[in-house]
Amino acid sequence: MSTDAVTGTLSRVKGFVPRRSDYADLPRSWKTDILAGVTVGIVALPLALAFGISSGVGAAAGLITAVVAGLVAAVFGGSHVQVSGPTGAMAVILAPIVAEHGLSSIAMVTVLAGLLVLIAGVLGLGRAVTFIPWPVIEGFTLGIAAIIFLQQVPAAFNTAAPAGMRTLNAAIDVVVHADWSKAWATLAVVAMVAVIMVVLPRIHASIPESLTAVIAVTLVVYFTDVFDVATIGQLPSSLPAPSIPQVDSEALRAMFGAAVAIAALAAIESLLSARVAATMSPTGPYEPDRELSGQGLASIASGLFGGMPATGAIARTAVNVRSGARTRVAAIVHSLLLLGVVYLATDPVSEIPLAALAGVLMVTSFRMVSVGTVRAILRSTRSDALIFAVTAVITVTLDLIEAVEIGIVVAAFFALRQVAQRASVTREPLPGPARPGDERIALLRLDGAMFFGAAEKISTTISAGADRNESVSVVIIRMSHLGMLDATGARSLAEIVTDLEKRGITVIIKGVQPEHLGLLEGVGVVDSLRHDNHLVDTLDEAIAHARSHVERERM
Repeated sequence: MSTDAVTGTLSRVKGFVPRRSDYADLPRSWKTDILAGVTVGIVALPLALAFGISSGVGAAAGLITAVVAGLVAAVFGGSHVQVSGPTGAMAVILAPIVAEHGLSSIAMVTVLAGLLVLIAGVLGLGRAVTFIPWPVIEGFTLGIAAIIFLQQVPAAFNTAAPAGMRTLNAAIDVVVHADWSKAWATLAVVAMVAVIMVVLPRIHASIPESLTAVIAVTLVVYFTDVFDVATIGQLPSSLPAPSIPQVDSEALRAMFGAAVAIAALAAIESLLSARVAATMSPTGPYEPDRELSGQGLASIASGLFGGMPATGAIARTAVNVRSGARTRVAAIVHSLLLLGVVYLATDPVSEIPLAALAGVLMVTSFRMVSVGTVRAILRSTRSDALIFAVTAVITVTLDLIEAVEIGIVVAAFFALRQVAQRASVTREPLPGPARPGDERIALLRLDGAMFFGAAEKISTTISAGADRNESVSVVIIRMSHLGMLDATGARSLAEIVTDLEKRGITVIIKGVQPEHLGLLEGVGVVDSLRHDNHLVDTLDEAIAHARSHVERERM
């Protein structure tokens, strides 16, 4: 390996390693960083517990994930202010995996998904999220919010979700067959939590409404005999020892598809969250590839300690930024605070009603959706509104990753159609004073893009124009205005040239851009020309050569 290659490899490896510059602002911001970490830790506690329960993995796994993955991602990730842990989207995708493969599968699928995300970061795939259109992202967010709300319906009605049903169908079934003699207590708990979370910010914005609501309702339930509701139950009073999950080839094959889906979701959600944080915080841009590698390591560590897959959490990250965080210390403090809960406060936490956490998630799901954003998308274009609606509906009714994939495909279809519509062929008059025989020269300008979506349109237009003008004996094709050319477009151009030449019409191609020349040569366009000098650089040269052909024909 050459010295330059070694240097390049070492430089790339250094890009994924924590460095002193990560904490450059710490001497000036350590107080606000600590305060921000405490604030976001208080906000994260009920969410970590709730998402762990909602996913089917359990409250303890949610708490462990917030501690372990949050710490690892803070140190190794690519954002200075990102806060990571269990999220609603991950809970949504994990719930059917737990139902199908059992709780024992989570450790293996978490580590495997983490490895895939880590590999994606090392391969430099962090910029891929920029190719996801805005309507797809917002439709995906709306769909996830709806699923999070629907997943809480069984807990709110004091019953278990019907096995084997999709979230929407299960929620409908629970409501239709509700036992109101049991459901009233849990619904009352959910209502109390919702009222506190909605009203409290209007009284004092700095009070953590979710934690306050959970504490208040827990005290009401604990000290009264009115509400007979289930609680979280016993939590571990320390972190479990890390262990490598048992893996066999058959289980690996069965879980690989689930791991790919989890990895894709973790990558998308983490990069989106980091991108949002970069726009909110003055700490500068994030490093997408390092962010992926850090999130991959976080999920691996979480799986080894018995947690669940982690991602960047947009809501907690926003709280972190608004609280004044400037360095990674804030996210580290958030994890350490939750670690203190594990060792010092598991007994009181175990008394939290499950319905209270369901209420927190129901309110959170509504806050995930921006009415202004939805209105803006629906008022934009019909195609963007359709992309948004399709993505949201598929997220709720089918699958999260399928929703993103289909949304991107639909968006790509409309984008390509718009590009194809802008492709055109225009016949221009020859510049300067007219000369005898100029009527036998057709000067055609190609605009826009000549690719698979527009090649047939351009080909048909040129051929039809030649048919209408039987007197034309020379065609000049101007390509200097052509912005995009692919193999299909180049092949169509070769067929156009061949067809015109067979009909006795001389073709001159002018102004081929350097990046298109190799493609034209490769598919045979240049070989289709009558002579090599029919590929020219300037319009004057092309017109002069065309007029010489016409003059020879008139002699």
